[in-house]
Formats: sequence, C-alpha cells, structure tokens
Amino acid sequence: MAITLEEMLTRIKEGQWALSDTDWDAPGADRIRPDQFNELKAFMADLVWIENIGARGFAALAKKAPNDLLKEIYTYFHAEEQRHANAELALMKRWGMLEDGKTPEPNVNVKLAIKWLDTYADSTPLTVLGTAIPMLEVALDGALINFLLDEVEDPICHEVFAKINSDESRHLAVDFHVLDMMGGAPMRKLLVQMAATLDPRIVVLGMAMYIPLLNRVRDNVIAMGLSESKLYQAFKRFAVVGGRSAATKRLPTFHILKAQANMVVDRSHPYHLLADALVRASDLIPSRLLPKTPTWARELTHEPVSVSA
Repeated sequence: MAITLEEMLTRIKEGQWALSDTDWDAPGADRIRPDQFNELKAFMADLVWIENIGARGFAALAKKAPNDLLKEIYTYFHAEEQRHANAELALMKRWGMLEDGKTPEPNVNVKLAIKWLDTYADSTPLTVLGTAIPMLEVALDGALINFLLDEVEDPICHEVFAKINSDESRHLAVDFHVLDMMGGAPMRKLLVQMAATLDPRIVVLGMAMYIPLLNRVRDNVIAMGLSESKLYQAFKRFAVVGGRSAATKRLPTFHILKAQANMVVDRSHPYHLLADALVRASDLIPSRLLPKTPTWARELTHEPVSVSA
C-alpha cells in the first residue's frame, strides 16, 4: 500500500508511548514457567540487543536521509527501537531476570555487530542499510516476537508487544517505501552505489559480522522451539513484499539479501558450513580483545520512562 511520508510522520507522532503507560506490577508475572525461565532470559537478552542494532542502524539512516522529512522519521525510529529495548528490559525485570541497575551482557556476535555499526554504518551507502534493516525487521523481529507471544502467557508481555508491533508496522511501511524510492533511481546511479559497497570494510568485515550473528540467533530460536516453517515464512515476507515493487526489484542489494535469506532458512545449504565456522571462530576471540559495550548503551534502562525522539 502506498504511503505519504507526511501522513506517516503524523501517525508516528500520534503513536508515541511511554514505559510509564504500563502497570509493570500487574498480575501475570508468575505465568513464566520454571522450565522456560533460563532460555527465555537468554532469548530476551538477545532481543534487547537486536533492538539496539536496529536503533544504531536508524541513527545512521537519519544522517544519510535524502530529505528532512525522512530524517525526522528515522530519528523517531531510532528512539522507538531504544524504547523497545527498554520495554524488554522492563519485562525481564518483572520476571526476575534482571538485577537493579544491570543490563544483560551482549553475546560476542552482537558486540562485533555494534562495533562494525559504530565504525562503518555512517559511511555505508543508503542502499545497503536501507535494504538490510527491513530484512532484519521482517525476519528477526517478526519471527522472534510472534514466537515470544506464542510461548509467554503474561498479559503485560502481550500488552507491551502490541505497542512494539504497532511501531514496527510503521517502520516496515517506511522501509519498503524507501526501497521503492531507491529502486526508482537511474540504473547508472544504482550501479555506482553498488560499487561503493565493494569497499572491503563494508563487504568483508560486514559479512564476517552479519553472517554469524544471523546464524547464532537463528539456531538459538529454533532450539527454543520456533518451527522452521515459521522462520521461513518470516524471511519470505521480505521477498514477497519487496517483490511487489518493480522499482525495488531493480536494487542489486535486494536480490543479494533475498538470496541470503533463502540460504539462512535452509539448514542443509552449504552456506551454513561458512556460517557455523564463523560462529565457532567468534567464540574463540579472547574477551580482552572484544570491543567494549558502547557508551550509548548506558541509555538502556528498565525504569518506566520514555526515550524522547
């Protein structure tokens, strides 16, 4: 469905919410089963950091937005992703998974992803970030959040994720609008932008970060019980929705990430030999050599406050 950015910005402003809108002491926290506690705690920690990867991506997109209207929208999206992470921390606190003043430690692949984003995202072409973010939001957020709601009976969890899903629906509408907009550029411009992605810092380091991150999260959520078919449907949505636009189909990055998505969901594909090797290699990195958690992560809090845009 076609959108106008002016109307979307109005909807975004009207849809803002705060953590303080939720009664975090309401009944239902005891509905977390003892047998799911440890895996759910790890799952939520991953989800918190995935939200922050999205936030950092939107911050970079705001800097390279082609107009002030889109820049303002991306600035809101940056704040919303941070708010999602804070709401998920508040759920962890509600369920007894989080000590006061503490945040979960990001896994090694998340640390590497954040380091790459902090170093290179601001110089990465719009066509790359503008294609990667909707793929992650459709596949990971869609699959992970829907799985969480199937597994958790706490009504506050469902209330919070209804708000998060409402935000994400607006993110995706803008994501695919921007894909369509980028794909409408002259082919010469698209090829020049594609050539810019051949910078080895973007390609080699980016894939060395992105591939194991995606595989680790994929395998973790499958181990928790998410069916392969639901994961496939989540990834397929990126190809189906993007494929409806003739302009989007002109983007080389769309076809590259669509092909990768197909490999990610097929555990028998040789792609996983590389992905699994990269996961094992990342686990061997000594902790002293891993990048430190960035200072902006200090904005993470389970306290019932809103992050302003």
